[in-house]
Amino acid sequence: MASQSIESYRKGAEVVHGDDLCKKKSIQLLEELDLPKGLLPLEDIEEFGYNSTSGFIWFVQKKKKDHTFKKIKQVVSYGTEVTAFVEKGKLKKITGVKTKEMFMWLTVVEVYIEEASKGKITFKTGTGLSDSFHVSAFELGE
Repeated sequence: MASQSIESYRKGAEVVHGDDLCKKKSIQLLEELDLPKGLLPLEDIEEFGYNSTSGFIWFVQKKKKDHTFKKIKQVVSYGTEVTAFVEKGKLKKITGVKTKEMFMWLTVVEVYIEEASKGKITFKTGTGLSDSFHVSAFELGE
């Protein structure tokens, strides 16, 4: 069941269902935003929505997914529901994404690529900590 926040953005949104179509649409959107296509390696996606007026996106997947980005040895957990507001080169007000630092899970609230640091992508957590990596670590298949 989609959360209340998703429901409030559903009107006027493009909504697709089924894993293959959801992956295809989300990869197209990441490309349009100049973000790496492998940034959201979700599986068994039931629904993907994009409200272009507000910039709100959401994913609903069957179960939580933990993924290790091998090039940087970083473990990221994606909840059953992932939401964000998008703009060119940025995902902000992210929900449903956590990264493991040492022995703690930290909530990722923003992901962005700054013009000045092309080639680097920065992840900001709810605690204010941030870390930058080369975008190649988040290409499809990594």
